[in-house]
Amino acid sequence: MTTPIIADRRRWLVLAVTVVAQFMVILDVAVVNVALPAIGSDLHFAPADLQWVVTAYSILFGGALLLGGRLADLFGRRRLFVAGVALFGVASLLSGVAWSEGSLIAFRALQGLGGALLAPAALSILVTTFTEGRERNLALGIWGAASGSGGAVGVLLGGVLTSYAGWSWIFFVNLPIAAAVVAAAPWLLRETRAELGHRHLDVAGAGTITAALMLLVYGITRAAEQGWSDVLALGTLAVAGALALAFLAIEHRSAAPLLPLRIFRLRSLSAANGTMLAVGALAFGQFFLLTLYLQEVLGYSAIETGLAFVGIAVPIAVASNLGQALTTRFGPRPVLVAGLGASAVAALLFARLPAGAHYVPDVLPGFLLGGLGLGLSFVPVTIAALTGVAPADAGVASGLINTTRQVGGSLGLAAVTTVAAAAGGPHAGGAPVAGFGPAFDVLAGVALAGALAAGLLAAPRRQPRVDDEPALDAEPAWKEAA
Repeated sequence: MTTPIIADRRRWLVLAVTVVAQFMVILDVAVVNVALPAIGSDLHFAPADLQWVVTAYSILFGGALLLGGRLADLFGRRRLFVAGVALFGVASLLSGVAWSEGSLIAFRALQGLGGALLAPAALSILVTTFTEGRERNLALGIWGAASGSGGAVGVLLGGVLTSYAGWSWIFFVNLPIAAAVVAAAPWLLRETRAELGHRHLDVAGAGTITAALMLLVYGITRAAEQGWSDVLALGTLAVAGALALAFLAIEHRSAAPLLPLRIFRLRSLSAANGTMLAVGALAFGQFFLLTLYLQEVLGYSAIETGLAFVGIAVPIAVASNLGQALTTRFGPRPVLVAGLGASAVAALLFARLPAGAHYVPDVLPGFLLGGLGLGLSFVPVTIAALTGVAPADAGVASGLINTTRQVGGSLGLAAVTTVAAAAGGPHAGGAPVAGFGPAFDVLAGVALAGALAAGLLAAPRRQPRVDDEPALDAEPAWKEAA
């Protein structure tokens, strides 16, 4: 009677370790955004180069996620997880002691690579540890609460650390977390890998898709900064598209593909990744605009902005766990439609915020509704993306959904900055101009488009797996009722 209890406790400790690592990665992006002015002043960044502190991280992170997921399947999920956490920690230390503009950009890129290795490995460890259905959904609810609220918490932590300890501490804070995870992982996590007849890495496929994704993120970012008529941005996006087509051709002919195209025969996986584009765009775009609004229109300090974001972080955490319970009972489609619908309404509320808004009557209602919407979106879309995926493909499926979220976020940021700039900019002399309203209206449209994509998540009563392995996991209740 003792062994199952110990095993059960061990599973939840595994969840705790992977969630802490994921939270560290998500937190890092928001923390850095708050500290950018202080970093630029201290390291004498040229104004045009400061955004590279964020962009360098995003390019490596978004570009290598799919590769990281497949490496975890092939060579061991615990091994890639520990390597990613260790690399992230070392890069955090180096970023904190960076002495110049170039050194910080290089170390941030290294941080992004570490995140790309650990994030899909962590999620695939979770997927292979918990049985598909109610138990896994509960674990993903906790995972979603950490992932969804990490950005909001990062704004608060970034403000506190930058104001009272200095910007270097936004990186140093990762060191004890990374050290604890690396120390705990060898005795807590068991090594798992895909049951394949080979251990060959699809080098051609890995090279083309990694380059394609890196160029895609860079091209979108440059277009948002320089405009969509920028020749370099358009050329970069064209090359990214050509590489993506080459990747599909390589995968179609490869005996050991990096991304087995057969997994897209899973209707839930395909529709969920389409929906995640909207969820990522909504989350990244909304956090960016709200931070700008609070600081540059309402005049909030970094700490005040962080405290204000508690109003969205708490609903995300609560709704994420509510979302997993509702998904277990009713399936992901109605929960996602409700969540994205709430997000659309919240975006419309934000679009109509006045110049002299007060937090409680004007801002907080949108924060609460937006947090509810994001919480009811993150978890169901992740559950849907991983339902029915064979254990052999857990890493690559995890890398795929993380990649989709990152690409969606880049597209969302590009969309809102482009629309805001076209309408006259998001701020002028401390007072809002037309830019905020249209940008938030675009996000409302993105949320509704995501709700339409979620409508494709309906599944047949018994959806077969896409490989020849026996189905080891029980079908969740929502698939029984579909």
